[in-house]
Amino acid sequence: LKNQLLADHGHNPLMKKVFDVYLCFLQKNQSETALKNVFIALRALIFKFPSTFYEGRADMCSALCYEILKYCNSKLSSIRTEASQLLYFLMRNNFDYTGKKSFVRTHLQVIISVSQLIADVVGIGGTRFQQSLSIINNCANSDRIIKHTTFPSDVKDLTKRIRTVLMATAQMKEHENDPEMLVDLQYSLAKSYASTPELRKTWLDSMARIHVKNGDLSEAAMCYVHVAALVAEYLTRKGMILKSYYNVSVFSL
Repeated sequence: LKNQLLADHGHNPLMKKVFDVYLCFLQKNQSETALKNVFIALRALIFKFPSTFYEGRADMCSALCYEILKYCNSKLSSIRTEASQLLYFLMRNNFDYTGKKSFVRTHLQVIISVSQLIADVVGIGGTRFQQSLSIINNCANSDRIIKHTTFPSDVKDLTKRIRTVLMATAQMKEHENDPEMLVDLQYSLAKSYASTPELRKTWLDSMARIHVKNGDLSEAAMCYVHVAALVAEYLTRKGMILKSYYNVSVFSL
């Protein structure tokens, strides 16, 4: 069924069903042995069908990054190591797929997933997660084949950005009872995403969920208004809608 699975760069109903099975194994509680075998199977899937993750829509790459990153925070060191190595494999394979130019697709989806995990997973960003980031860096530094490419420095930049996001989030938690400091920290993080609409939208969505959880509905509404303006601005620049349809610019918010 390889040809059917590869149709439309892997974005077809059959591949979706196959991928959902793999994803289900990651989303349900498994034994340590079962998880290790799932990670091995995922390596084979990524290797055989790279276009599914690196071409066209990013939904499968995004879902996979999210689930792998959750295991990078596992209480079991062996699972953290396996998850970190699988995430590294996903990035490395992306780099090879582009002719050793970049791994922009995986880079972006990892940052987005981390931003989502901050709101969804308790304890993300602690010592265990930091150790996983170090494992990923070590993998890049010890990979002789790509030693003289930009890949190791790009991986270092990615883990640095993740740590920046986690640090800012930790500071927000520390100052959650200081509204003015909290607003400043939130603004700084959102501003750091200004050049990447997908990341800025992800952070605003995370902020909105936190506000809803705390009962701050007006603040959540403002986040969603900002998201709507961001999407409208993006679609206008792509020529998909006319600016006359709306009167607000995302840069004025």
